[in-house]
Amino acid sequence: MSMSHQSDPIKRARLRWRARRGLLENDLIITRFLDAHETTLTDEEVDAFSRLMELADSELMDLLLSRKEPEGEVDLPHVHALLARLRAA
Repeated sequence: MSMSHQSDPIKRARLRWRARRGLLENDLIITRFLDAHETTLTDEEVDAFSRLMELADSELMDLLLSRKEPEGEVDLPHVHALLARLRAA
């Protein structure tokens, strides 16, 4: 069985690295969220976060600012739930 995100410092460092974005606005929102919640994220939330980090910066910005809602591969309940937390950060 693989280690969970919380018990594996390498996975946690990788998550923080993937959060680095080209758009400053995205970077600020995501960094603020991780500073507050990184140590309490569940593995499901980490999966949702990873899926969001796969998106282009402009698409992520539209989601974070509620201009759009998740579509396609990111239109999943746990992604919607994490997005709500990111928007509130």
